[in-house]
Amino acid sequence: MILLFDVGNTNIFIGLADGEKIITTYRINTEPDKTADEYYVQLKPMIAFDKVKGVAISSVVPRVTEALKDIASRMLKLTPLIVGPGVKTGIHIKTDHPREVGADLICDAAGIENKDSITMVIDLGTAIKYIYVKDHTIRGVIIAPGIDISIKALTGHTALLPDIDIEVPKNVLGTNTIHCMQSGVTYGVASQIDGLVERVKKETKETFQVILTGGLAPMIAPLCETPLRVDTELVLKGLLKIYHKN
Repeated sequence: MILLFDVGNTNIFIGLADGEKIITTYRINTEPDKTADEYYVQLKPMIAFDKVKGVAISSVVPRVTEALKDIASRMLKLTPLIVGPGVKTGIHIKTDHPREVGADLICDAAGIENKDSITMVIDLGTAIKYIYVKDHTIRGVIIAPGIDISIKALTGHTALLPDIDIEVPKNVLGTNTIHCMQSGVTYGVASQIDGLVERVKKETKETFQVILTGGLAPMIAPLCETPLRVDTELVLKGLLKIYHKN
């Protein structure tokens, strides 16, 4: 079994793979102050650690990276693969500062099955990342606030707006405060996706496939007018491919 960790600022997306296939996934909260021992105790009921033969980590939270690295080396006696400089990914990066491109973006690009097609990956995470991939190369990225961030900004900077659950209201036009806010963050993101995809098409003068990923992708996809497909495991698929390359 290969244990995969995609560490984001809000969640840690965990996958277990048997060879080339991911067989199960989990999500837990990202807690940078948690020790390796605490993470190990939390994960032990989910994961048969005695069957784990390899570990791969994609992370944008250094303190959690160190905790997971400690679990791999101390508890499992394994050297984890950590996506970063010097690791073979199969993805080229054509940006002003390639080292600034996050490991999660690289894994998303590596997870694309048909690499001969031009692809826009839209990752609905803590931040929404639009990753433009052509000829195995990341050629441009758009970063926007994610849905959770948008809700926190609304509730944290207003006196009367309540904290809300992320749900899709029946109508775009709300008639109560909660539905109004839910409409803004769900239909609003869908409209953002539609609008930015069209702008990128005009700028690049190219057509491309669109893949929507991230935990909220199944909720947002039906609201979009843009033809797209959902792959919630894309980042883990990419991380698994990178593991095998190394």
